[in-house]
This record gives sequence, C-alpha cells and structure tokens, in this order.
Amino acid sequence: MTSDRSEKGGRAGRIVFRIALIVLLSLFLGGTVYSLNARRVMHNALPMPFGFGTSVVLSGSMEPTLSVNDLVVIRAADRYDVGDVVVYQTGHSLVIHRIVRLEDGAVVTRGDANNAEDDAVELSAVKGRMVLAVPFVGLLVRLMQSVPGTLIVIALAVFLMNRSWKKEREEDNRQLDEIKDEIRRLKEQAEQEQ
Repeated sequence: MTSDRSEKGGRAGRIVFRIALIVLLSLFLGGTVYSLNARRVMHNALPMPFGFGTSVVLSGSMEPTLSVNDLVVIRAADRYDVGDVVVYQTGHSLVIHRIVRLEDGAVVTRGDANNAEDDAVELSAVKGRMVLAVPFVGLLVRLMQSVPGTLIVIALAVFLMNRSWKKEREEDNRQLDEIKDEIRRLKEQAEQEQ
C-alpha cells in the first residue's frame, strides 16, 4: 500500500515537473520571440511588457554602483528625479546612467565612474528607473539570449522531459512484469489444483 502511494506520488511529481518545464520553456521562448520582434521590427531596444524590463550592464561606467554583467530590472515611471538610475535608448543601444540634472522635457545623465555628463536626452527616450540590480546574472541572460544559448536551453528541456518519460516507462514496464509474473503464478496454481 505504501509503495502504491509512493509510486503515485512519484508519477504525479513527474507530471507536475513536466508541466512546469513546458510552461517555463514556453515563457522563455515566448519572451525571446517577443523581444526579438520588438528589437528587430519595432526598433525598441528594451521591450517593457507590463511596465517592467531588464537590461544587462555592458560597461564599467556605473562602477561601483553597477558592474559589467549585472542584470538591472527597470520599471517605467511617470516622472524622474535627480539621482535616479535610468535606462534610456539612443539609436539601437541602451544606456544605464544616473540623472544629474532635469531640463525642460529632457534629462542629463552621467555614469557614476564618468567625469563628463552625457548629452541631454528627451524624456520620451527614457525607458524607466532601476528598481533592482542582480550581480553577475546578466552574463547568463546574455548567454540565453544568444542562438547557441537558446538551443542549449531547448536541448536541456528536451533531455529533462525525455528522462522523466523514460523513468515513467521503466516503472510501467516493471509493474507490467509484476502483473505478468502474478498471472503466471496464478495460472500454475490453477493447473496444479486441477
């Protein structure tokens, strides 16, 4: 009885694992397609679904506040203040710098490690304010956003799903063998009684 419960629990756990893996993979692939579409078609370097976006620090201009390969979470805002770390788009590139001055309809920014201010940027180019920075995670994000990284994620998901199904097939075959053995035993017993 206990082994039946543990087998059912194991099977249920594998089903939940597969569903979670499919959902995560779907979100990853959907996000990747959405991001590529926004960048290539709409020329939006930082798509912000639900008012949030992420960007990876690519230079040391914000040291010591932000380091290369930090992942920065950005939230769109209605207004910005001096001292806010913001992400703005210039051409097809993103810049993560601190606001040092507000001008009429524009902001002037500077990297914490820089001596010179950037040129004024229209407020419409500002994507949002930094709400969180996660050290070194940006390297993983950059890898996953590359073609080889995406292929690795898909291959890993397929491998894990296949492994889960293989364990379930092995368990089913073991149970089937036990049933066959029991049928054989009962058959032999019935023949001996005759």
